[in-house]
Amino acid sequence: MNLLDEFKQSQKKTGDKIPKFRIGDTVRVHFRIVEGEKERIQVYEGVVIGRKGDEGPEANFTVRRVAFGEGVERVFPLHSPRVEKVQVTREGSVRRAKLYYLRERSGKAARVKAKERSTVKKVQQ
Repeated sequence: MNLLDEFKQSQKKTGDKIPKFRIGDTVRVHFRIVEGEKERIQVYEGVVIGRKGDEGPEANFTVRRVAFGEGVERVFPLHSPRVEKVQVTREGSVRRAKLYYLRERSGKAARVKAKERSTVKKVQQ
């Protein structure tokens, strides 16, 4: 492994801070913001509409939310030290890799269906 690959591997976060999430999931991203000399954590909640780079050190994901009637998108680097943690609040059921079609939709048409939980009944003996 060369020096660049070693540096990239050292910058990756472990699995406890970044859960497994997919396109269509609703996530809460806790992002560290620096204002002057103060730091605070801002929570950004929305639907994941795209991912790039899979799990590598240069991986990004795009989160979209509607704030005050306007659609707002933000791209977060997955392994950035500014991303404190990512929480999955709702799993979505989609069939596409990118949900860019949500940009043209509003209201109920912009919702992503929730993934159905499989209910397995235990057989009593």
